[in-house]
Amino acid sequence: MAMDSAPINLTNHFLIAMPGLDDEAFAKSVVYMCEHSERGALGLVINKPSDISLKNLFDKVELPLHRSDLTDAPVFQGGPVQTERGFVLHESMMPGNESVYASTMTIPGGLEMTTSKDVLEALSTGAGPRKVFVSLGYSAWGEGQLESELSDNSWLTVAADVAVIFDTPVEQRYDKALMLLGLQSWMLSPDAGHA
Repeated sequence: MAMDSAPINLTNHFLIAMPGLDDEAFAKSVVYMCEHSERGALGLVINKPSDISLKNLFDKVELPLHRSDLTDAPVFQGGPVQTERGFVLHESMMPGNESVYASTMTIPGGLEMTTSKDVLEALSTGAGPRKVFVSLGYSAWGEGQLESELSDNSWLTVAADVAVIFDTPVEQRYDKALMLLGLQSWMLSPDAGHA
């Protein structure tokens, strides 16, 4: 007998693509979930770098970049929606207070996602958040869509660890996210199904 379960909230979680998920945008991806509610979900793919560096991006928006630690960092492909728009995931500048930037979503767990240029302006002067992740585009699911994909075994979920986003080399992020579940990629079968 099926039981109605309480709605799940995957805000501040990782979605880890199962091997059978062969959608080009999401194959072998790890998505950091910025928001999840009954209306839908929004996240950023954290392990698909583009061929644009932060220096290139700053040149495009005509800002200098006075943060040598960020010059060669890649801009990521955050997902297939609004791929011309920048999204900056960063640590909260003012714990417990309002964000210092306009157009910022505060994510429970200490991170913020900002879409306004002021965070780039702060970084350009050498200030701004110490740890940043910049993507073009984001991932979105409509009402009930993510829940449907979860029931189809397209994704594994685990509480996010910001060290995977900010401190782990890109090519290790998928495996590190799996390790949060005590799994390794060889353990996953592309033929997983319901028992």
